[in-house]
Amino acid sequence: MNVSFYVLTENKAQDFLGFICQLTQTALNKSNQSLLILIDDDELLSTLDKALWEQEATSFIPHQRLLNADTDINHKALAPVLLSNYMPANFKGMVLNTTIHPVSTFMTATINAKPTRVLELIKPDAASVQEGRHKYKSYQQLGYELTHFTV
Repeated sequence: MNVSFYVLTENKAQDFLGFICQLTQTALNKSNQSLLILIDDDELLSTLDKALWEQEATSFIPHQRLLNADTDINHKALAPVLLSNYMPANFKGMVLNTTIHPVSTFMTATINAKPTRVLELIKPDAASVQEGRHKYKSYQQLGYELTHFTV
């Protein structure tokens, strides 16, 4: 699995929601896979839900909030972008992780999820950088392919 770290500059971090929307649109344009945005902050989840509807004046990013930890999901019945605080069972697609935990901590043998790519966002503050280092080491130990971009 490929894990891409996006190290945000101060300007991008100040428009965190805007950057998530932009990265989401880019991911949708480049792939036909679902994108799961993992969010463990209810306020951020609600704000992002609204921001995705208002991304551009002439369009929106189709998405769906997953509210209950279903045992299984039907990918054909879901929007291309999913907002959730958990990894749905049998999920196969890309994951944009906004939590402090590596995506691997959300995956268990019982849910059988197989993300194809992970996008990690690292804000420029000390706590985020430290969390990013922890995630990097975690993914490195699992043998994942790691790349990083400063944006």
